[in-house]
Amino acid sequence: MQELAIYQVDAFTNQRFSGNAAAVVPLSAWLGDTDLLAIAQENNLSETAYLLKIADGHYFIRWFSPITEIDFCGHATLASAFVLFQLKPELTELRFSTKAVGDLTVTKQGDWLQMNFPKRPALPVADVPAALLKGLGAMPVQVLRSEQAWFAVYQDAATVVALTPDMLLLKQLGPWDVVVTAPGTGFKQSQYDFVSRYFWPANGGDEDPVTGSIHAGLVPYWAAQLGKTELLAYQASKRGGVLRCQLQQDRVLVSGQAVMYLQGKIEI
Repeated sequence: MQELAIYQVDAFTNQRFSGNAAAVVPLSAWLGDTDLLAIAQENNLSETAYLLKIADGHYFIRWFSPITEIDFCGHATLASAFVLFQLKPELTELRFSTKAVGDLTVTKQGDWLQMNFPKRPALPVADVPAALLKGLGAMPVQVLRSEQAWFAVYQDAATVVALTPDMLLLKQLGPWDVVVTAPGTGFKQSQYDFVSRYFWPANGGDEDPVTGSIHAGLVPYWAAQLGKTELLAYQASKRGGVLRCQLQQDRVLVSGQAVMYLQGKIEI
C-alpha cells in the first residue's frame, strides 16, 4: 500500500464553498495513467492536479478531470501554487512545466496569485455547428473558436446567466468545450468588465465553476472589444469566481485567490 498526500483547495475565491474546487496531489514519482485517472474519478472534482518536483520552485504538473487528462487547467494550477506556497512560504515564484502549453509561472502578490499563461486567441469560423446553436438555446451575436473551446458571445450578462444548455448536444462538439460570454455591464453593480460560463460535457462535466485557462482566450477578445488591457472578470456559475486579468503582448496574466478546504492522505 502507498500513501499520498492530498489537498483540496477552492480556487478563484476567498471563501470556502465557492470558486472551483481542485485536488492537488504531490508525487515523488509518476503513477501510471490508469491510477492518475482513477484517483481523479474518486475525487470527482473538475480537476485533480499532480505535481512532480524538478528543482526548488519548479514542478511538472499534469491535470486530470474524472473523464480524461486535460491539456491546460488554470484553477488547478492556482490551487497547486497555493498549496506549494503554504508548504514553502519562503518562495515567491513557482514554475510549472506542462505537456502542452509550455512553462507557466505563478507569482505571489499578497493574497492573490498571478499566473502567466500563453495567449490562446479565439478566431472567427466559417461554419457554426448546429449542435452549438441548438444546444445553447439562445442565438449569440458572434461565434468564434480557440484551440480549447467554442466561444459564443452575447449582448448582455443576463442572457449568459439564464442559459440552460442541452448538454447532450454540446457533448457532440468534443474535443472542443463551450464558453459563453458577455459584457459585464449591469451585472453585480457593473464592477466586472465581462462575464462567462463554461460547459465541457465531452471532457469533464456539465459546467465548470471557474475556468482559468479559457481566460487566455477571453482576455484578448475583451481587451480588443473594450479597448483596455486590464480587466476584471466573473465566471457566473452557481459557485462563481473572480479573476483579475491583464493582456501583455503574447501572454495573459490571470490572478486569483484561494482557500484550503481539506488536507489528507490517499491510500492506494
